[in-house]
Formats: sequence, structure tokens, C-alpha cells
Amino acid sequence: MNDKPRIGITMGDPNGIGPEVIIKVLSDNRILNLITPVVYGSSRVISYYKKALNVEDFSYGPPKGPGQYHHKSVNVINCWDENLEIQPGTASVTTAKAAVTALKKAVEDINAGHLDGIVTGPIDKKTSHSDDFPFQGHTEYLTKAFQATESLMMMVSENLKVGLVTEHVPLKEVPRLLSKERVELKIRLMEFSLKKDFGKQKPRIAVLGFNPHAGDEGLLGDEEEKILKPVIEDLKTKGKLIFGPYAADGFFGTAQFQNFDGVMAMYHDQGLGPFKAIAFDNGVNFTAGLPIVRTSPDHGTAYAITGKGKADEGSMRHAIYLAADIINQRKQIPSG
Repeated sequence: MNDKPRIGITMGDPNGIGPEVIIKVLSDNRILNLITPVVYGSSRVISYYKKALNVEDFSYGPPKGPGQYHHKSVNVINCWDENLEIQPGTASVTTAKAAVTALKKAVEDINAGHLDGIVTGPIDKKTSHSDDFPFQGHTEYLTKAFQATESLMMMVSENLKVGLVTEHVPLKEVPRLLSKERVELKIRLMEFSLKKDFGKQKPRIAVLGFNPHAGDEGLLGDEEEKILKPVIEDLKTKGKLIFGPYAADGFFGTAQFQNFDGVMAMYHDQGLGPFKAIAFDNGVNFTAGLPIVRTSPDHGTAYAITGKGKADEGSMRHAIYLAADIINQRKQIPSG
């Protein structure tokens, strides 16, 4: 069973719900039949939340050495000073820095060949942003860390996959960032990932309009006429199954997404709002376009419920399962 995917799971902010959902998921020993989990964070934090949540049946320990994991138990790698103060539900620069330290350690280990993929726990974007981590979030950092030319933030559930042309940027910046080149690149990244990571031989992709009513033929904006329609038509002439642009409200309201393998949204809330309404408990954030497999739950630190036993672990469980599925899917692709 030592060929099970070795999946690094970063704890995220110790004051958020990351440790809680990790404990809840990994308390089910059946998951050890599917993966070898390696948690990046702190044994002390795990112990704190295990006690706070009154979880008895959960055992863990350090690995035998770098890359030498126990394949039938939970491995925990201590990434920071054990004296870190834990204050559930409190945004803290100190705990945010610890979360980033764990993330960087996981990246170091995957580059060293010790892991097959990573699942990242939630961080607080505001407190984690610093000179040492000048990124809006995980996706931007990992794109640079793995020297990818570009990546695609893609939200994934069983029946819905939504990609974003623009990600963590102010809404007023989106029109400036939309271009034929960027839209086409993101569509191509989605198509490639749907083939490589999800086994869709001829994926059908829907493109959402940027403006209300998809611009209403230029009456409500010209991005559809000048950018989206030319890109869609050009890709169609190349044999791609790309359709749109669709008015986002009607597209989701009438469940048209069920007719497609992927949906390309122009900006963050256009895609994530409907996605979370449809698949919040089992949705997963997947970074397509990277040479490694990275997933994460589709929620944040949720400080308001941290340490109260109320956090739903469903998204973390699905993130781990998806990482394992994609790792195994990629193994089936012939090299060269």
C-alpha cells in the first residue's frame, strides 16, 4: 500500500478552522487506506484542538525522517515554535506567519520529491500579506513557487467546474485585465486540465459574459463584442467546443451549467457566488496549470466558529479526495 498518494496537508491559520476540519477528516481511519497524510503545522496545535473538540480516537506522530512516512497513521511535521499562542477566532500576524511557514515547508518537500500533492488549509489574506509573502493568496504564491507561466483557479464539485479569468483583484480592475490573450489562455488551461486531470476527452466549455445580459449586443458594454465573441469563434474554428458568451444570471438560474464540463467566469464573485450556492459543502478549489497537484477547501478561516465544533469538514474531505483522484489520474497518462 506504500504506493498510496503522499498528500501534504497544510494546517492554515492555527486560529481558524483549518486544524478542526483536518482532525475531523483524518479521524476517519478509512482515509488511511487511500492516502498517506502528512500534516504541516504543529503537534501542539493539533493537541489543543483535539482536546477542545473532545476528540478521542485520533492518533498522530512525526515521520521517521524526511520523506519517511508512516503509511498507516497521520504524520505531523512541526513547522514553527511550539510556544505559539493559540487564540481561536482571532486574526493574528503571528499565526498568519506560522501558516505561511508551513506552506513553504510543504512546497520545499514536494520539490524534494517527498510528496505527490498538497491540500492547503485556509489562511487569512490580510494578516498573511507581508514583504515575505507579497501575494493575494495561495494560488498566486504557488504559481510563482512552481515557476508556472500561468495558472487557473478552478472551483470543482461533482457536477460543476468553474474557472476564473481574473481572481483576487478589485472589481474595478477587471475591465483593464480582460483581453483576448488572457481569456484564451485561461480557456486553454481549463480545456487542458479537463482532459489531463478529469479525463474529459473532448470537453465542452461555457464562457460567461462580463456585462449584465452578456452586454445585450453592445448596449450594456462592449467586452463581449470586442473580446469574448472573437475568442470563442476563433477557438471553434480550431475544433474546440467553446460556447457563449452567456448571461450569468440566466445561465445558473436555468441550470445550463449541467450541459458543460467547465464554465469560465470573468471575475471572482461571478463564478464563486453561484458555485458556493450550489456546492458549498463539497466544493473544492483546484489550481490548474501547475506541475504539481494542489487543492484546498472552498471556505476561509471562519474565525466566528473556530474552536466551537461547528465547522463542516466536507469541503476538506473532498479536497483530499480530489487531490488523490487527480494524482492517480495523472499517473495513467503515458510519459512523453
